[in-house]
Amino acid sequence: MSDFVDYLKEMFQGLGQIHARKMFGGYGVFLDGVMFGLVADDTLYLKVDESTVEDFKVRGLTPFEYTKGDKIIKMSYYLAPEEVLENPDDATHWGKQAFDVAMRLKRK
Repeated sequence: MSDFVDYLKEMFQGLGQIHARKMFGGYGVFLDGVMFGLVADDTLYLKVDESTVEDFKVRGLTPFEYTKGDKIIKMSYYLAPEEVLENPDDATHWGKQAFDVAMRLKRK
C-alpha cells in the first residue's frame, strides 16, 4: 500500500473503516464495499454524478481520464479538492458526498 493511500485512510476515518484495493495500476478507495474514490499516480479522484459534478467543475477540477487505443475515456471520478487532503472534516464532507453518489448508482 502506498503512503498516500495510507494517509487517505486516516483523512477519511470520519466516514468509517476505509479500505483500498489495487486496481488498474492505482487503487480503489472503498467504504462498506462501495468504491467512492480512485487513486492514480498519488492523486485522489472522487465519484460524481449529475447532482455533484458541478461542485467540482466550478472549482476547475477535472475528470479522471485515460487513453484506450485512440480514444480518451473520461470516468465519473473528478480530481478531489485540495482541502480534502488538508482537513479531516473536509475529507469527511467530500468523501460522504462521493460515497452517497456511489450508493445511488449502485442501487440503480
